[in-house]
Amino acid sequence: METIATRTANSYAEAYNKSISEPEAFWAAQAAQIAWYEQPKQILTTDANGFYRWFKGGKLNTAYLALDYHVENGRGDQTAMIYDSPVTNTVRKYSYSEFRDLVARFAGALRGLGVGKGDTVVIYMPVIPEAVIAMLACARLGAVHSVVFGGFAPHELSVRIDDAKPKVVVSASCGIEFDKHIPYKPLLDKALQDSQHKPDHTIILQRPYVQATMQPGRDLDYEELLQKATPADCVPVDANDPLYILYTSGTTGKPKGIVRDNGGHAVALKFSMKAVYDVDPGDVFWAASDVGWAVGHSYLVYAPLIHGCTTVLFEGKPVRTPDAGTFWRIIMQHNVKVLFTAPTAIRAIKKEDPDGTYKQMYDLPSLKCLFLAGERCDVATYHWAKDLLKVPVVDHWWQTESGWPMVANMAGFGLMPAKPGSAGKPVCGYKVEILGEDGHELIPSQEGYVAVKLPLPPGCLPTLWEDDKRFFHSYLERFPGYYMTGDGGYMDEDGYVYIMGRIDDVINVSGHRLSTGEMEEMVASHPAVAECAVVGISDELRGQRPIGLVVLKDGKKISEEQLEQELVALIREKIGAVAYFKNALVVNRLPKTRSGKILRKIIRNIADGEHYAIPSTIDDPAILTEIHNDLKARCIGNAFIQ
Repeated sequence: METIATRTANSYAEAYNKSISEPEAFWAAQAAQIAWYEQPKQILTTDANGFYRWFKGGKLNTAYLALDYHVENGRGDQTAMIYDSPVTNTVRKYSYSEFRDLVARFAGALRGLGVGKGDTVVIYMPVIPEAVIAMLACARLGAVHSVVFGGFAPHELSVRIDDAKPKVVVSASCGIEFDKHIPYKPLLDKALQDSQHKPDHTIILQRPYVQATMQPGRDLDYEELLQKATPADCVPVDANDPLYILYTSGTTGKPKGIVRDNGGHAVALKFSMKAVYDVDPGDVFWAASDVGWAVGHSYLVYAPLIHGCTTVLFEGKPVRTPDAGTFWRIIMQHNVKVLFTAPTAIRAIKKEDPDGTYKQMYDLPSLKCLFLAGERCDVATYHWAKDLLKVPVVDHWWQTESGWPMVANMAGFGLMPAKPGSAGKPVCGYKVEILGEDGHELIPSQEGYVAVKLPLPPGCLPTLWEDDKRFFHSYLERFPGYYMTGDGGYMDEDGYVYIMGRIDDVINVSGHRLSTGEMEEMVASHPAVAECAVVGISDELRGQRPIGLVVLKDGKKISEEQLEQELVALIREKIGAVAYFKNALVVNRLPKTRSGKILRKIIRNIADGEHYAIPSTIDDPAILTEIHNDLKARCIGNAFIQ
C-alpha cells in the first residue's frame, strides 16, 4: 500500500532524476518562472576555459526581479522587509514600493559617483536596511558588490579591497554588539591606509550612537548624498555577468573571491524557495543571518524578495538582546512561517535557556519549519529544537560556493522521514557522490570525499574573481569531471548524505569559514615561536574553534600565559573576534610524519576524545602521549573539560 512518505519520495525522486538526466529541459522550465528582458538563447554552454555556463544570451536585472517586478504586478503595498533591531529598540516595515524607491535613489547616488555596469563596490556595514539597499542598488546598476562583515579586522578588509578594487566603499559609523557600540570608521580608515588600491570615495552612514570623523573629499555622508540623488533605472545585464563577489577563506591565506552570476542565481533561488523551503509569495521568511554570509545574500536578501515574500532583517543576537526569547518573540510578532538559522544560534539559546522557559511566553502558530545550516547540526541540538518548537527541524547543507542548498529534505515535495545527523538527500541539480582517494565512487556508508558531478546546477560559482586558474586548482583538478566540495562524508543505503566536516585546513567557527593555515602564519610570526600548528577542535556552542600548539625557540624566556595573551591579541587584530582563538599551548614538539607533515587531524582527535589510528609514517609515536598529557593538563578539548 502506498503511504504518504512513499508518494513524497516518488515526487522528489521524479523531479531529482529529471534534473540529472535532462538538466537543460529541467532548468529551462525553471528559467521560465522569472522575468527576462531577453530570453536565454542557450540553456547550458561552456566557455573558452571549458567551464560550464547557464542561460547564455539571456538579459535580466536582479534588482528588477526583487522589487520592480512585484510593484508592477500589484504587490507594491505588500511588506518587502521588516527591520527588527532589539539593540536599537526599532521595528520598521518597508513596502515593496517604498523599498524600490530607496534602492533606485541610492543607485542614483552611486551612479553620480561614476559607478556603472561592471564596476565594484565594497559594502562594510552592520545588519541594517541601508546595507540591503546598497546591495540592491549595485544590482540595479549592473555593478558588482562585495559585502564584508561589519567590524572585520582592517587587515582582512584591506585584502578584500585590494582584490576587488572597488570604486566606492559603503560603510556606517558603527555596529552594535549587545550593549557596546563598535566604531567602524577607524577600522575602515586603517584598511584604506594599508591597501594598495584606493577607492575614489567612501559613503558613510552616520548612526546616532557614534559619529564618524570624515575625511574631506574622500568621505561622503550617506543621507546628504541620498537627498541630492536622482533615481536610477534598472540596467539590463547578461545572465553570465557577475552580480557579486563574496570572499571565503582559502587555504593559502589569500581569500577566494566567489563569483555569483545574475542569471543562474536568480533562477536557482526562485526555484529553491518553494522546492526546498515550501514558502509562497506573501509568506514571511526569516533567515537570521548577517548580510556578510552567503545565507545573508541568498536568503535574507535575494531569494525571498525575488519570490515575493516578506523578509526579516534582524540586528541582534539570539541571546542577550535582550534575552533567549528574542527569536520566539520575532516569530510571533511578525508571523514568520520559516526560520532559517545556524545550529550555533540554537545552541546559544539552549545554553542560556536549557528548559525552554522563554519559549513558553510566546505562541507560534505561524511557524511551520526550522531550517538549520552553516555547520553540522549535532543530534542533541536537533532533538532539543524539535521538542521545543513542535515543528519539523530540517538540517541541510550547502556552501558559499554553491549559493543555495546542495543537500536537503526538500520541503516543497513534502518532507521525507528525517534522519538526525544527516543533511538529507541531494537537491535537484546536484549529483552528489562519495569518492575514494582514487576517484571511484564508494559503497554506501563508506566515508570519503563529498563531490558533485559536473555540470553544477545554476546559481553555483562559475569561477573565482579574476582567477580562473585558482578556481580550477581549488575545485576541479582533484577529481576530473567533479566539483570537489572540500568536505568529507558518506551516503547511506537510502541515499541520505552525512557531512562529517572539512578535509582541508579551513574550519567552521559559528558559520564563519576561517583558514587555520592563515592563523598558523600569524602565530609563527611571533618572535618566540619556532614552529606551530593551529587546529580546529569541537566546540559545543560554535561547532569548531581554533587552538594553537606552539614550540618555543631555544633560549626564549616567555611564560605560557604571556605568550597565549600575545597570540590571542595578534589573531584578534589580524582576523577579528570571529576567529575565537583563545588557547595557545606550549609543547616540546609536534607530532609529524617522517616527511615532516604535522598530524593535525590526530591532534584534533585527541582533543575531541575521538578514536584515531597511529599512522605507520609517524616519526615518533610517543609524542602523541605527550600531546594528550599537555591538553589534559590545560583542560583543553572535549576529552579533558572538567
